[in-house]
Amino acid sequence: MSRSAPGAAPESVVPDLTDLDLFVRGFPYDAFARLREQAPVWWHEPTAHTPAGEGFWVVSRYRDVVGAGGDTATFSSDGTAVRDGGGTLIEDLPAGLAPGHMLNMTDPPRHPKLRRLLHASVAPRVLARIEDDLRERAVRIVDAAVAKGECDFLLDVAAELPLQAVAQLLGVPQQDRHRLFEWATATLDYADRDLGEVTELSRRALSEMQDYGRALLERKRADPGDDLMSVAATATIDDEPLADLDQRMVFSLLLAAGSETTRNAIAGGMLAFAECTGIWEDLHADRTLLAPAVEEILRWTSPTPYNRRTATADVELAGVRIRAGEKVTLWWASANRDAAVFPDPDTFDIRRTPNPHVAFGRGPHFCLGSVLARMEIRVVLEALLDRVAGFEVVGPVERVRSNKHTGIRRLPMRLEPR
Repeated sequence: MSRSAPGAAPESVVPDLTDLDLFVRGFPYDAFARLREQAPVWWHEPTAHTPAGEGFWVVSRYRDVVGAGGDTATFSSDGTAVRDGGGTLIEDLPAGLAPGHMLNMTDPPRHPKLRRLLHASVAPRVLARIEDDLRERAVRIVDAAVAKGECDFLLDVAAELPLQAVAQLLGVPQQDRHRLFEWATATLDYADRDLGEVTELSRRALSEMQDYGRALLERKRADPGDDLMSVAATATIDDEPLADLDQRMVFSLLLAAGSETTRNAIAGGMLAFAECTGIWEDLHADRTLLAPAVEEILRWTSPTPYNRRTATADVELAGVRIRAGEKVTLWWASANRDAAVFPDPDTFDIRRTPNPHVAFGRGPHFCLGSVLARMEIRVVLEALLDRVAGFEVVGPVERVRSNKHTGIRRLPMRLEPR
């Protein structure tokens, strides 16, 4: 039986959110619409796919997602103070690994101290200095894709600029960026495994990525520059240098976040343009729509569909009692389709304003790279608008088998030069 409030959506009409095959067909927006209406805080019973056979709470309504996301005292990103494992995935990560050490899996007072160390390198005034370089890179990337005629838009365009940018910001040689891509993809991809499982491929990729990160950090300690890994290698918190594990977690997080989420927003945005007749022409005719178009792409694609928290105390949310130590999942993708906040939420509308989406989260854990992500999406769109008159999808769209990343694995497209 569901532990949600009376009138809760029966399990028969809500799919198993831990069955990753569900997400290969796209995010289950219809199921979340039912949840927002009938059971905005819903207990997901464990299934054969659920890690450790432990259920979790599903928070789907905008106001509840935002409220819980801003309450770090009650809804912990670490979680290991009240249970043996924690973190921001449905599956527990062991205490002493990422929880408490990776930026997005820490709580105050540790979290704001780590965040301040990295913020200076991705502040708007700093990123403004690399915008022209990103724009030139985007032009070269788009020109190469247009010259091919037919391309895999995900690999040839959407992934390439974020990958080049994250390599530059981390202080990684550009010739190594595709190795980083392969490692990040293997560690985040569930194509051949279920939640909580590892395969030889994912284990090897993680090991190679960690070895690379260690060697990179050693070089930065010996010869620091102005990149993010130099910051991690030489910074101190409370007059103490960052522990080796903390430094490696900075590398792992920034590599994954910097390459995965933005590429999925760009690819998903292009797919939306392809599916919505006339909108690309509207944007080409009126470039003032570019800024709201970027925001709508972020709302529409919601590259990170959920983050998990752990309740640190018994608490009531939307009339439902949550117990200390229980897992609570905040579904940003569902909040971004809440009709109470977004009129006609299932329409891709590049004129939508205001657009208070939560694609970057909300509260103290608001995405550190939001300014960079918006810039990357914008400069890619600019290059496409200048060089592409039309486009069409010319083969099956393959989506990522994951409930943690709303991603596209393959997007075959034909680009018509302008």
